[in-house]
Amino acid sequence: MQNLLSCNLLSKKIKIHRTITLPVLYGCETFSLTLREERRLRVFENRVLRRIFGPKLDEITGEWRKLHYEELNDLYSTPNIVRVIKSRRMRCVANVARMVERRGIYRVLVGKPEGKRPLGRPSCRWEDNIKMDLL
Repeated sequence: MQNLLSCNLLSKKIKIHRTITLPVLYGCETFSLTLREERRLRVFENRVLRRIFGPKLDEITGEWRKLHYEELNDLYSTPNIVRVIKSRRMRCVANVARMVERRGIYRVLVGKPEGKRPLGRPSCRWEDNIKMDLL
C-alpha cells in the first residue's frame, strides 16, 4: 500500500483513496455508530489523506509539518466519511418512511419490541443514530 501512495501522480492517489474508503462504506446505511467509532473513521480518513498529500513546508519556520484538518478539507473538497454515512442513512430512512405498512423493514423501524432490555447501559441503536443525525 505504501508503494501505491508514494507515486507522484496525485489523481492516481485520489483514486486509490476512493478504492480504500468505498468498501468501508458498504452497507453504512445500517451502521449504528458510536461517537468513538465516528472519530476513528475520521482519523482513518485523515491519515490516508495526509499520506496522499504529503507534508507541507512551513513558510515561517522553514520546517516540514503535517497538514492540519482544515488544510486537508481545502485540498480534498469532498465530504468526510462520517458525513457520507449520515447522508446515506438519512436517505435510507426516507425510503423506509415511504414504504407500505405491511413491509417487514417498515415494521422493524416503526414497531416496538416487547419484553425487557438487558441490564446495563443500553447499546447504541440505529434509531438513536437517526435522531442524533436530525439534530
